[in-house]
Amino acid sequence: MRARIFNRVPGLAALIAAVLAVTTLQASAEKRIALVVGNSAYKNITPLDNPSRDASLMAETLGALGFTLVGGRAQLDLDKGAMDIAVQSFGRQVQGADVALFYYAGHGVQVAGSNYLVPVGANPTREADVDFQMTDVNLVLRQMQGSGTRLNLVILDACRNNPFGSRGLRSSDGGLAQMRAPEGTLISYATQPGNVAQDGSDGHSPYTKALATTIRVAGLDVFQTFNQVGLAVKRATSGAQQPWVSSSPIDGTFYFVPPRQSPPPQVAAMPPDPLPDRLRADPDRVPLRDAALLSELSERLYELNFDPDTPDGLTRAITKLQQRISMAPTGEATEGLLLRMRRMEDLKPWGSIVYGPDSSKWGMSWNHASRRASVADARGNCGDAKCPIELSFYGRSCGAFAISDKSWSLVQRDGVQRAKDAALDECGKAGKACRIIGSVCADGSGR
Repeated sequence: MRARIFNRVPGLAALIAAVLAVTTLQASAEKRIALVVGNSAYKNITPLDNPSRDASLMAETLGALGFTLVGGRAQLDLDKGAMDIAVQSFGRQVQGADVALFYYAGHGVQVAGSNYLVPVGANPTREADVDFQMTDVNLVLRQMQGSGTRLNLVILDACRNNPFGSRGLRSSDGGLAQMRAPEGTLISYATQPGNVAQDGSDGHSPYTKALATTIRVAGLDVFQTFNQVGLAVKRATSGAQQPWVSSSPIDGTFYFVPPRQSPPPQVAAMPPDPLPDRLRADPDRVPLRDAALLSELSERLYELNFDPDTPDGLTRAITKLQQRISMAPTGEATEGLLLRMRRMEDLKPWGSIVYGPDSSKWGMSWNHASRRASVADARGNCGDAKCPIELSFYGRSCGAFAISDKSWSLVQRDGVQRAKDAALDECGKAGKACRIIGSVCADGSGR
């Protein structure tokens, strides 16, 4: 691809300075370390237009959010030796840190199920060359392990097409392979495992553009952040690219920008809602137009156990919620609906059971603070299988999974024994004897 030149966006420095100004003492008290790498100027394969610009944007944004950058800036167009030195330096600097973040933009390939980042001078002609000419992502993960951090983030905008497919490296599959996240780690891929991400045609990749915007939003925890990034990329690419997250259980809550402190409400006055000031007299009839507010609505629906991310799913999810809270079931996303959802209590704890009928893999989790975290933990037990079938439940509810060689069922009930009995009854409708292979309540009891 031919390189393009783009002018710096006017006011970007002022915008980042403003974001830094609203970052609270919680963020400044944390020790945050980031290594940001962008490889564009490849010598032996087609150069990429945007990774160096993507990395520079991420370095500037992370620096404004309290991250100390390895090398003081984005590390651009690194050869193998320079990448090894940068990763080793990263490993030393994250010792005793609270948060470690590794970001990479550029070519990435999977070989024999392992993911490799491609330095600018790489020129492998056989599989045996890979370990000497490329950087294994597992090396980065090992630098983080044992460092004492409470959260490790690995962000890979590196799922572009295999550049060596026509030059002898035939064992390389398309996109990147899914990795199991070690303890306290979240891995974010620009697209689903095995799929190819877009480099972008407007100066930045769709993924990094969405990420740099979303992490500046105050009050989004780490799971909400990457969910909103995924939704933004999915919409920007008309569904062609869907980011993917692999996560282990994470202790505590992390915000790139913590929630803003609200002033105490005055006596006999309702606290202000953070929707735009131009609210009309009847917000229940005013449709939401703002993309960020619509994304928030979708996330809140998901966390209330309604699923908006299916064809016509948003309308159906809203209708079911409206019926639950005694609103007219119009299915419309309105300002009033979002206001009501913001006043609802958070649901917790969460448990999940997931299953992949094609792979026969399944996973189970419990006692999570959000549905998103519970599902991610359960799917972590599925390995490379997708386990698309999900049953999530919260509070005092319990779930059970029954199976035979002909059928299966996932059922939720108020008690674990009731859930088991109902799962066996449902599974047994196929005429075969079924057995329970998993059951749990949201609080972890009943296992």
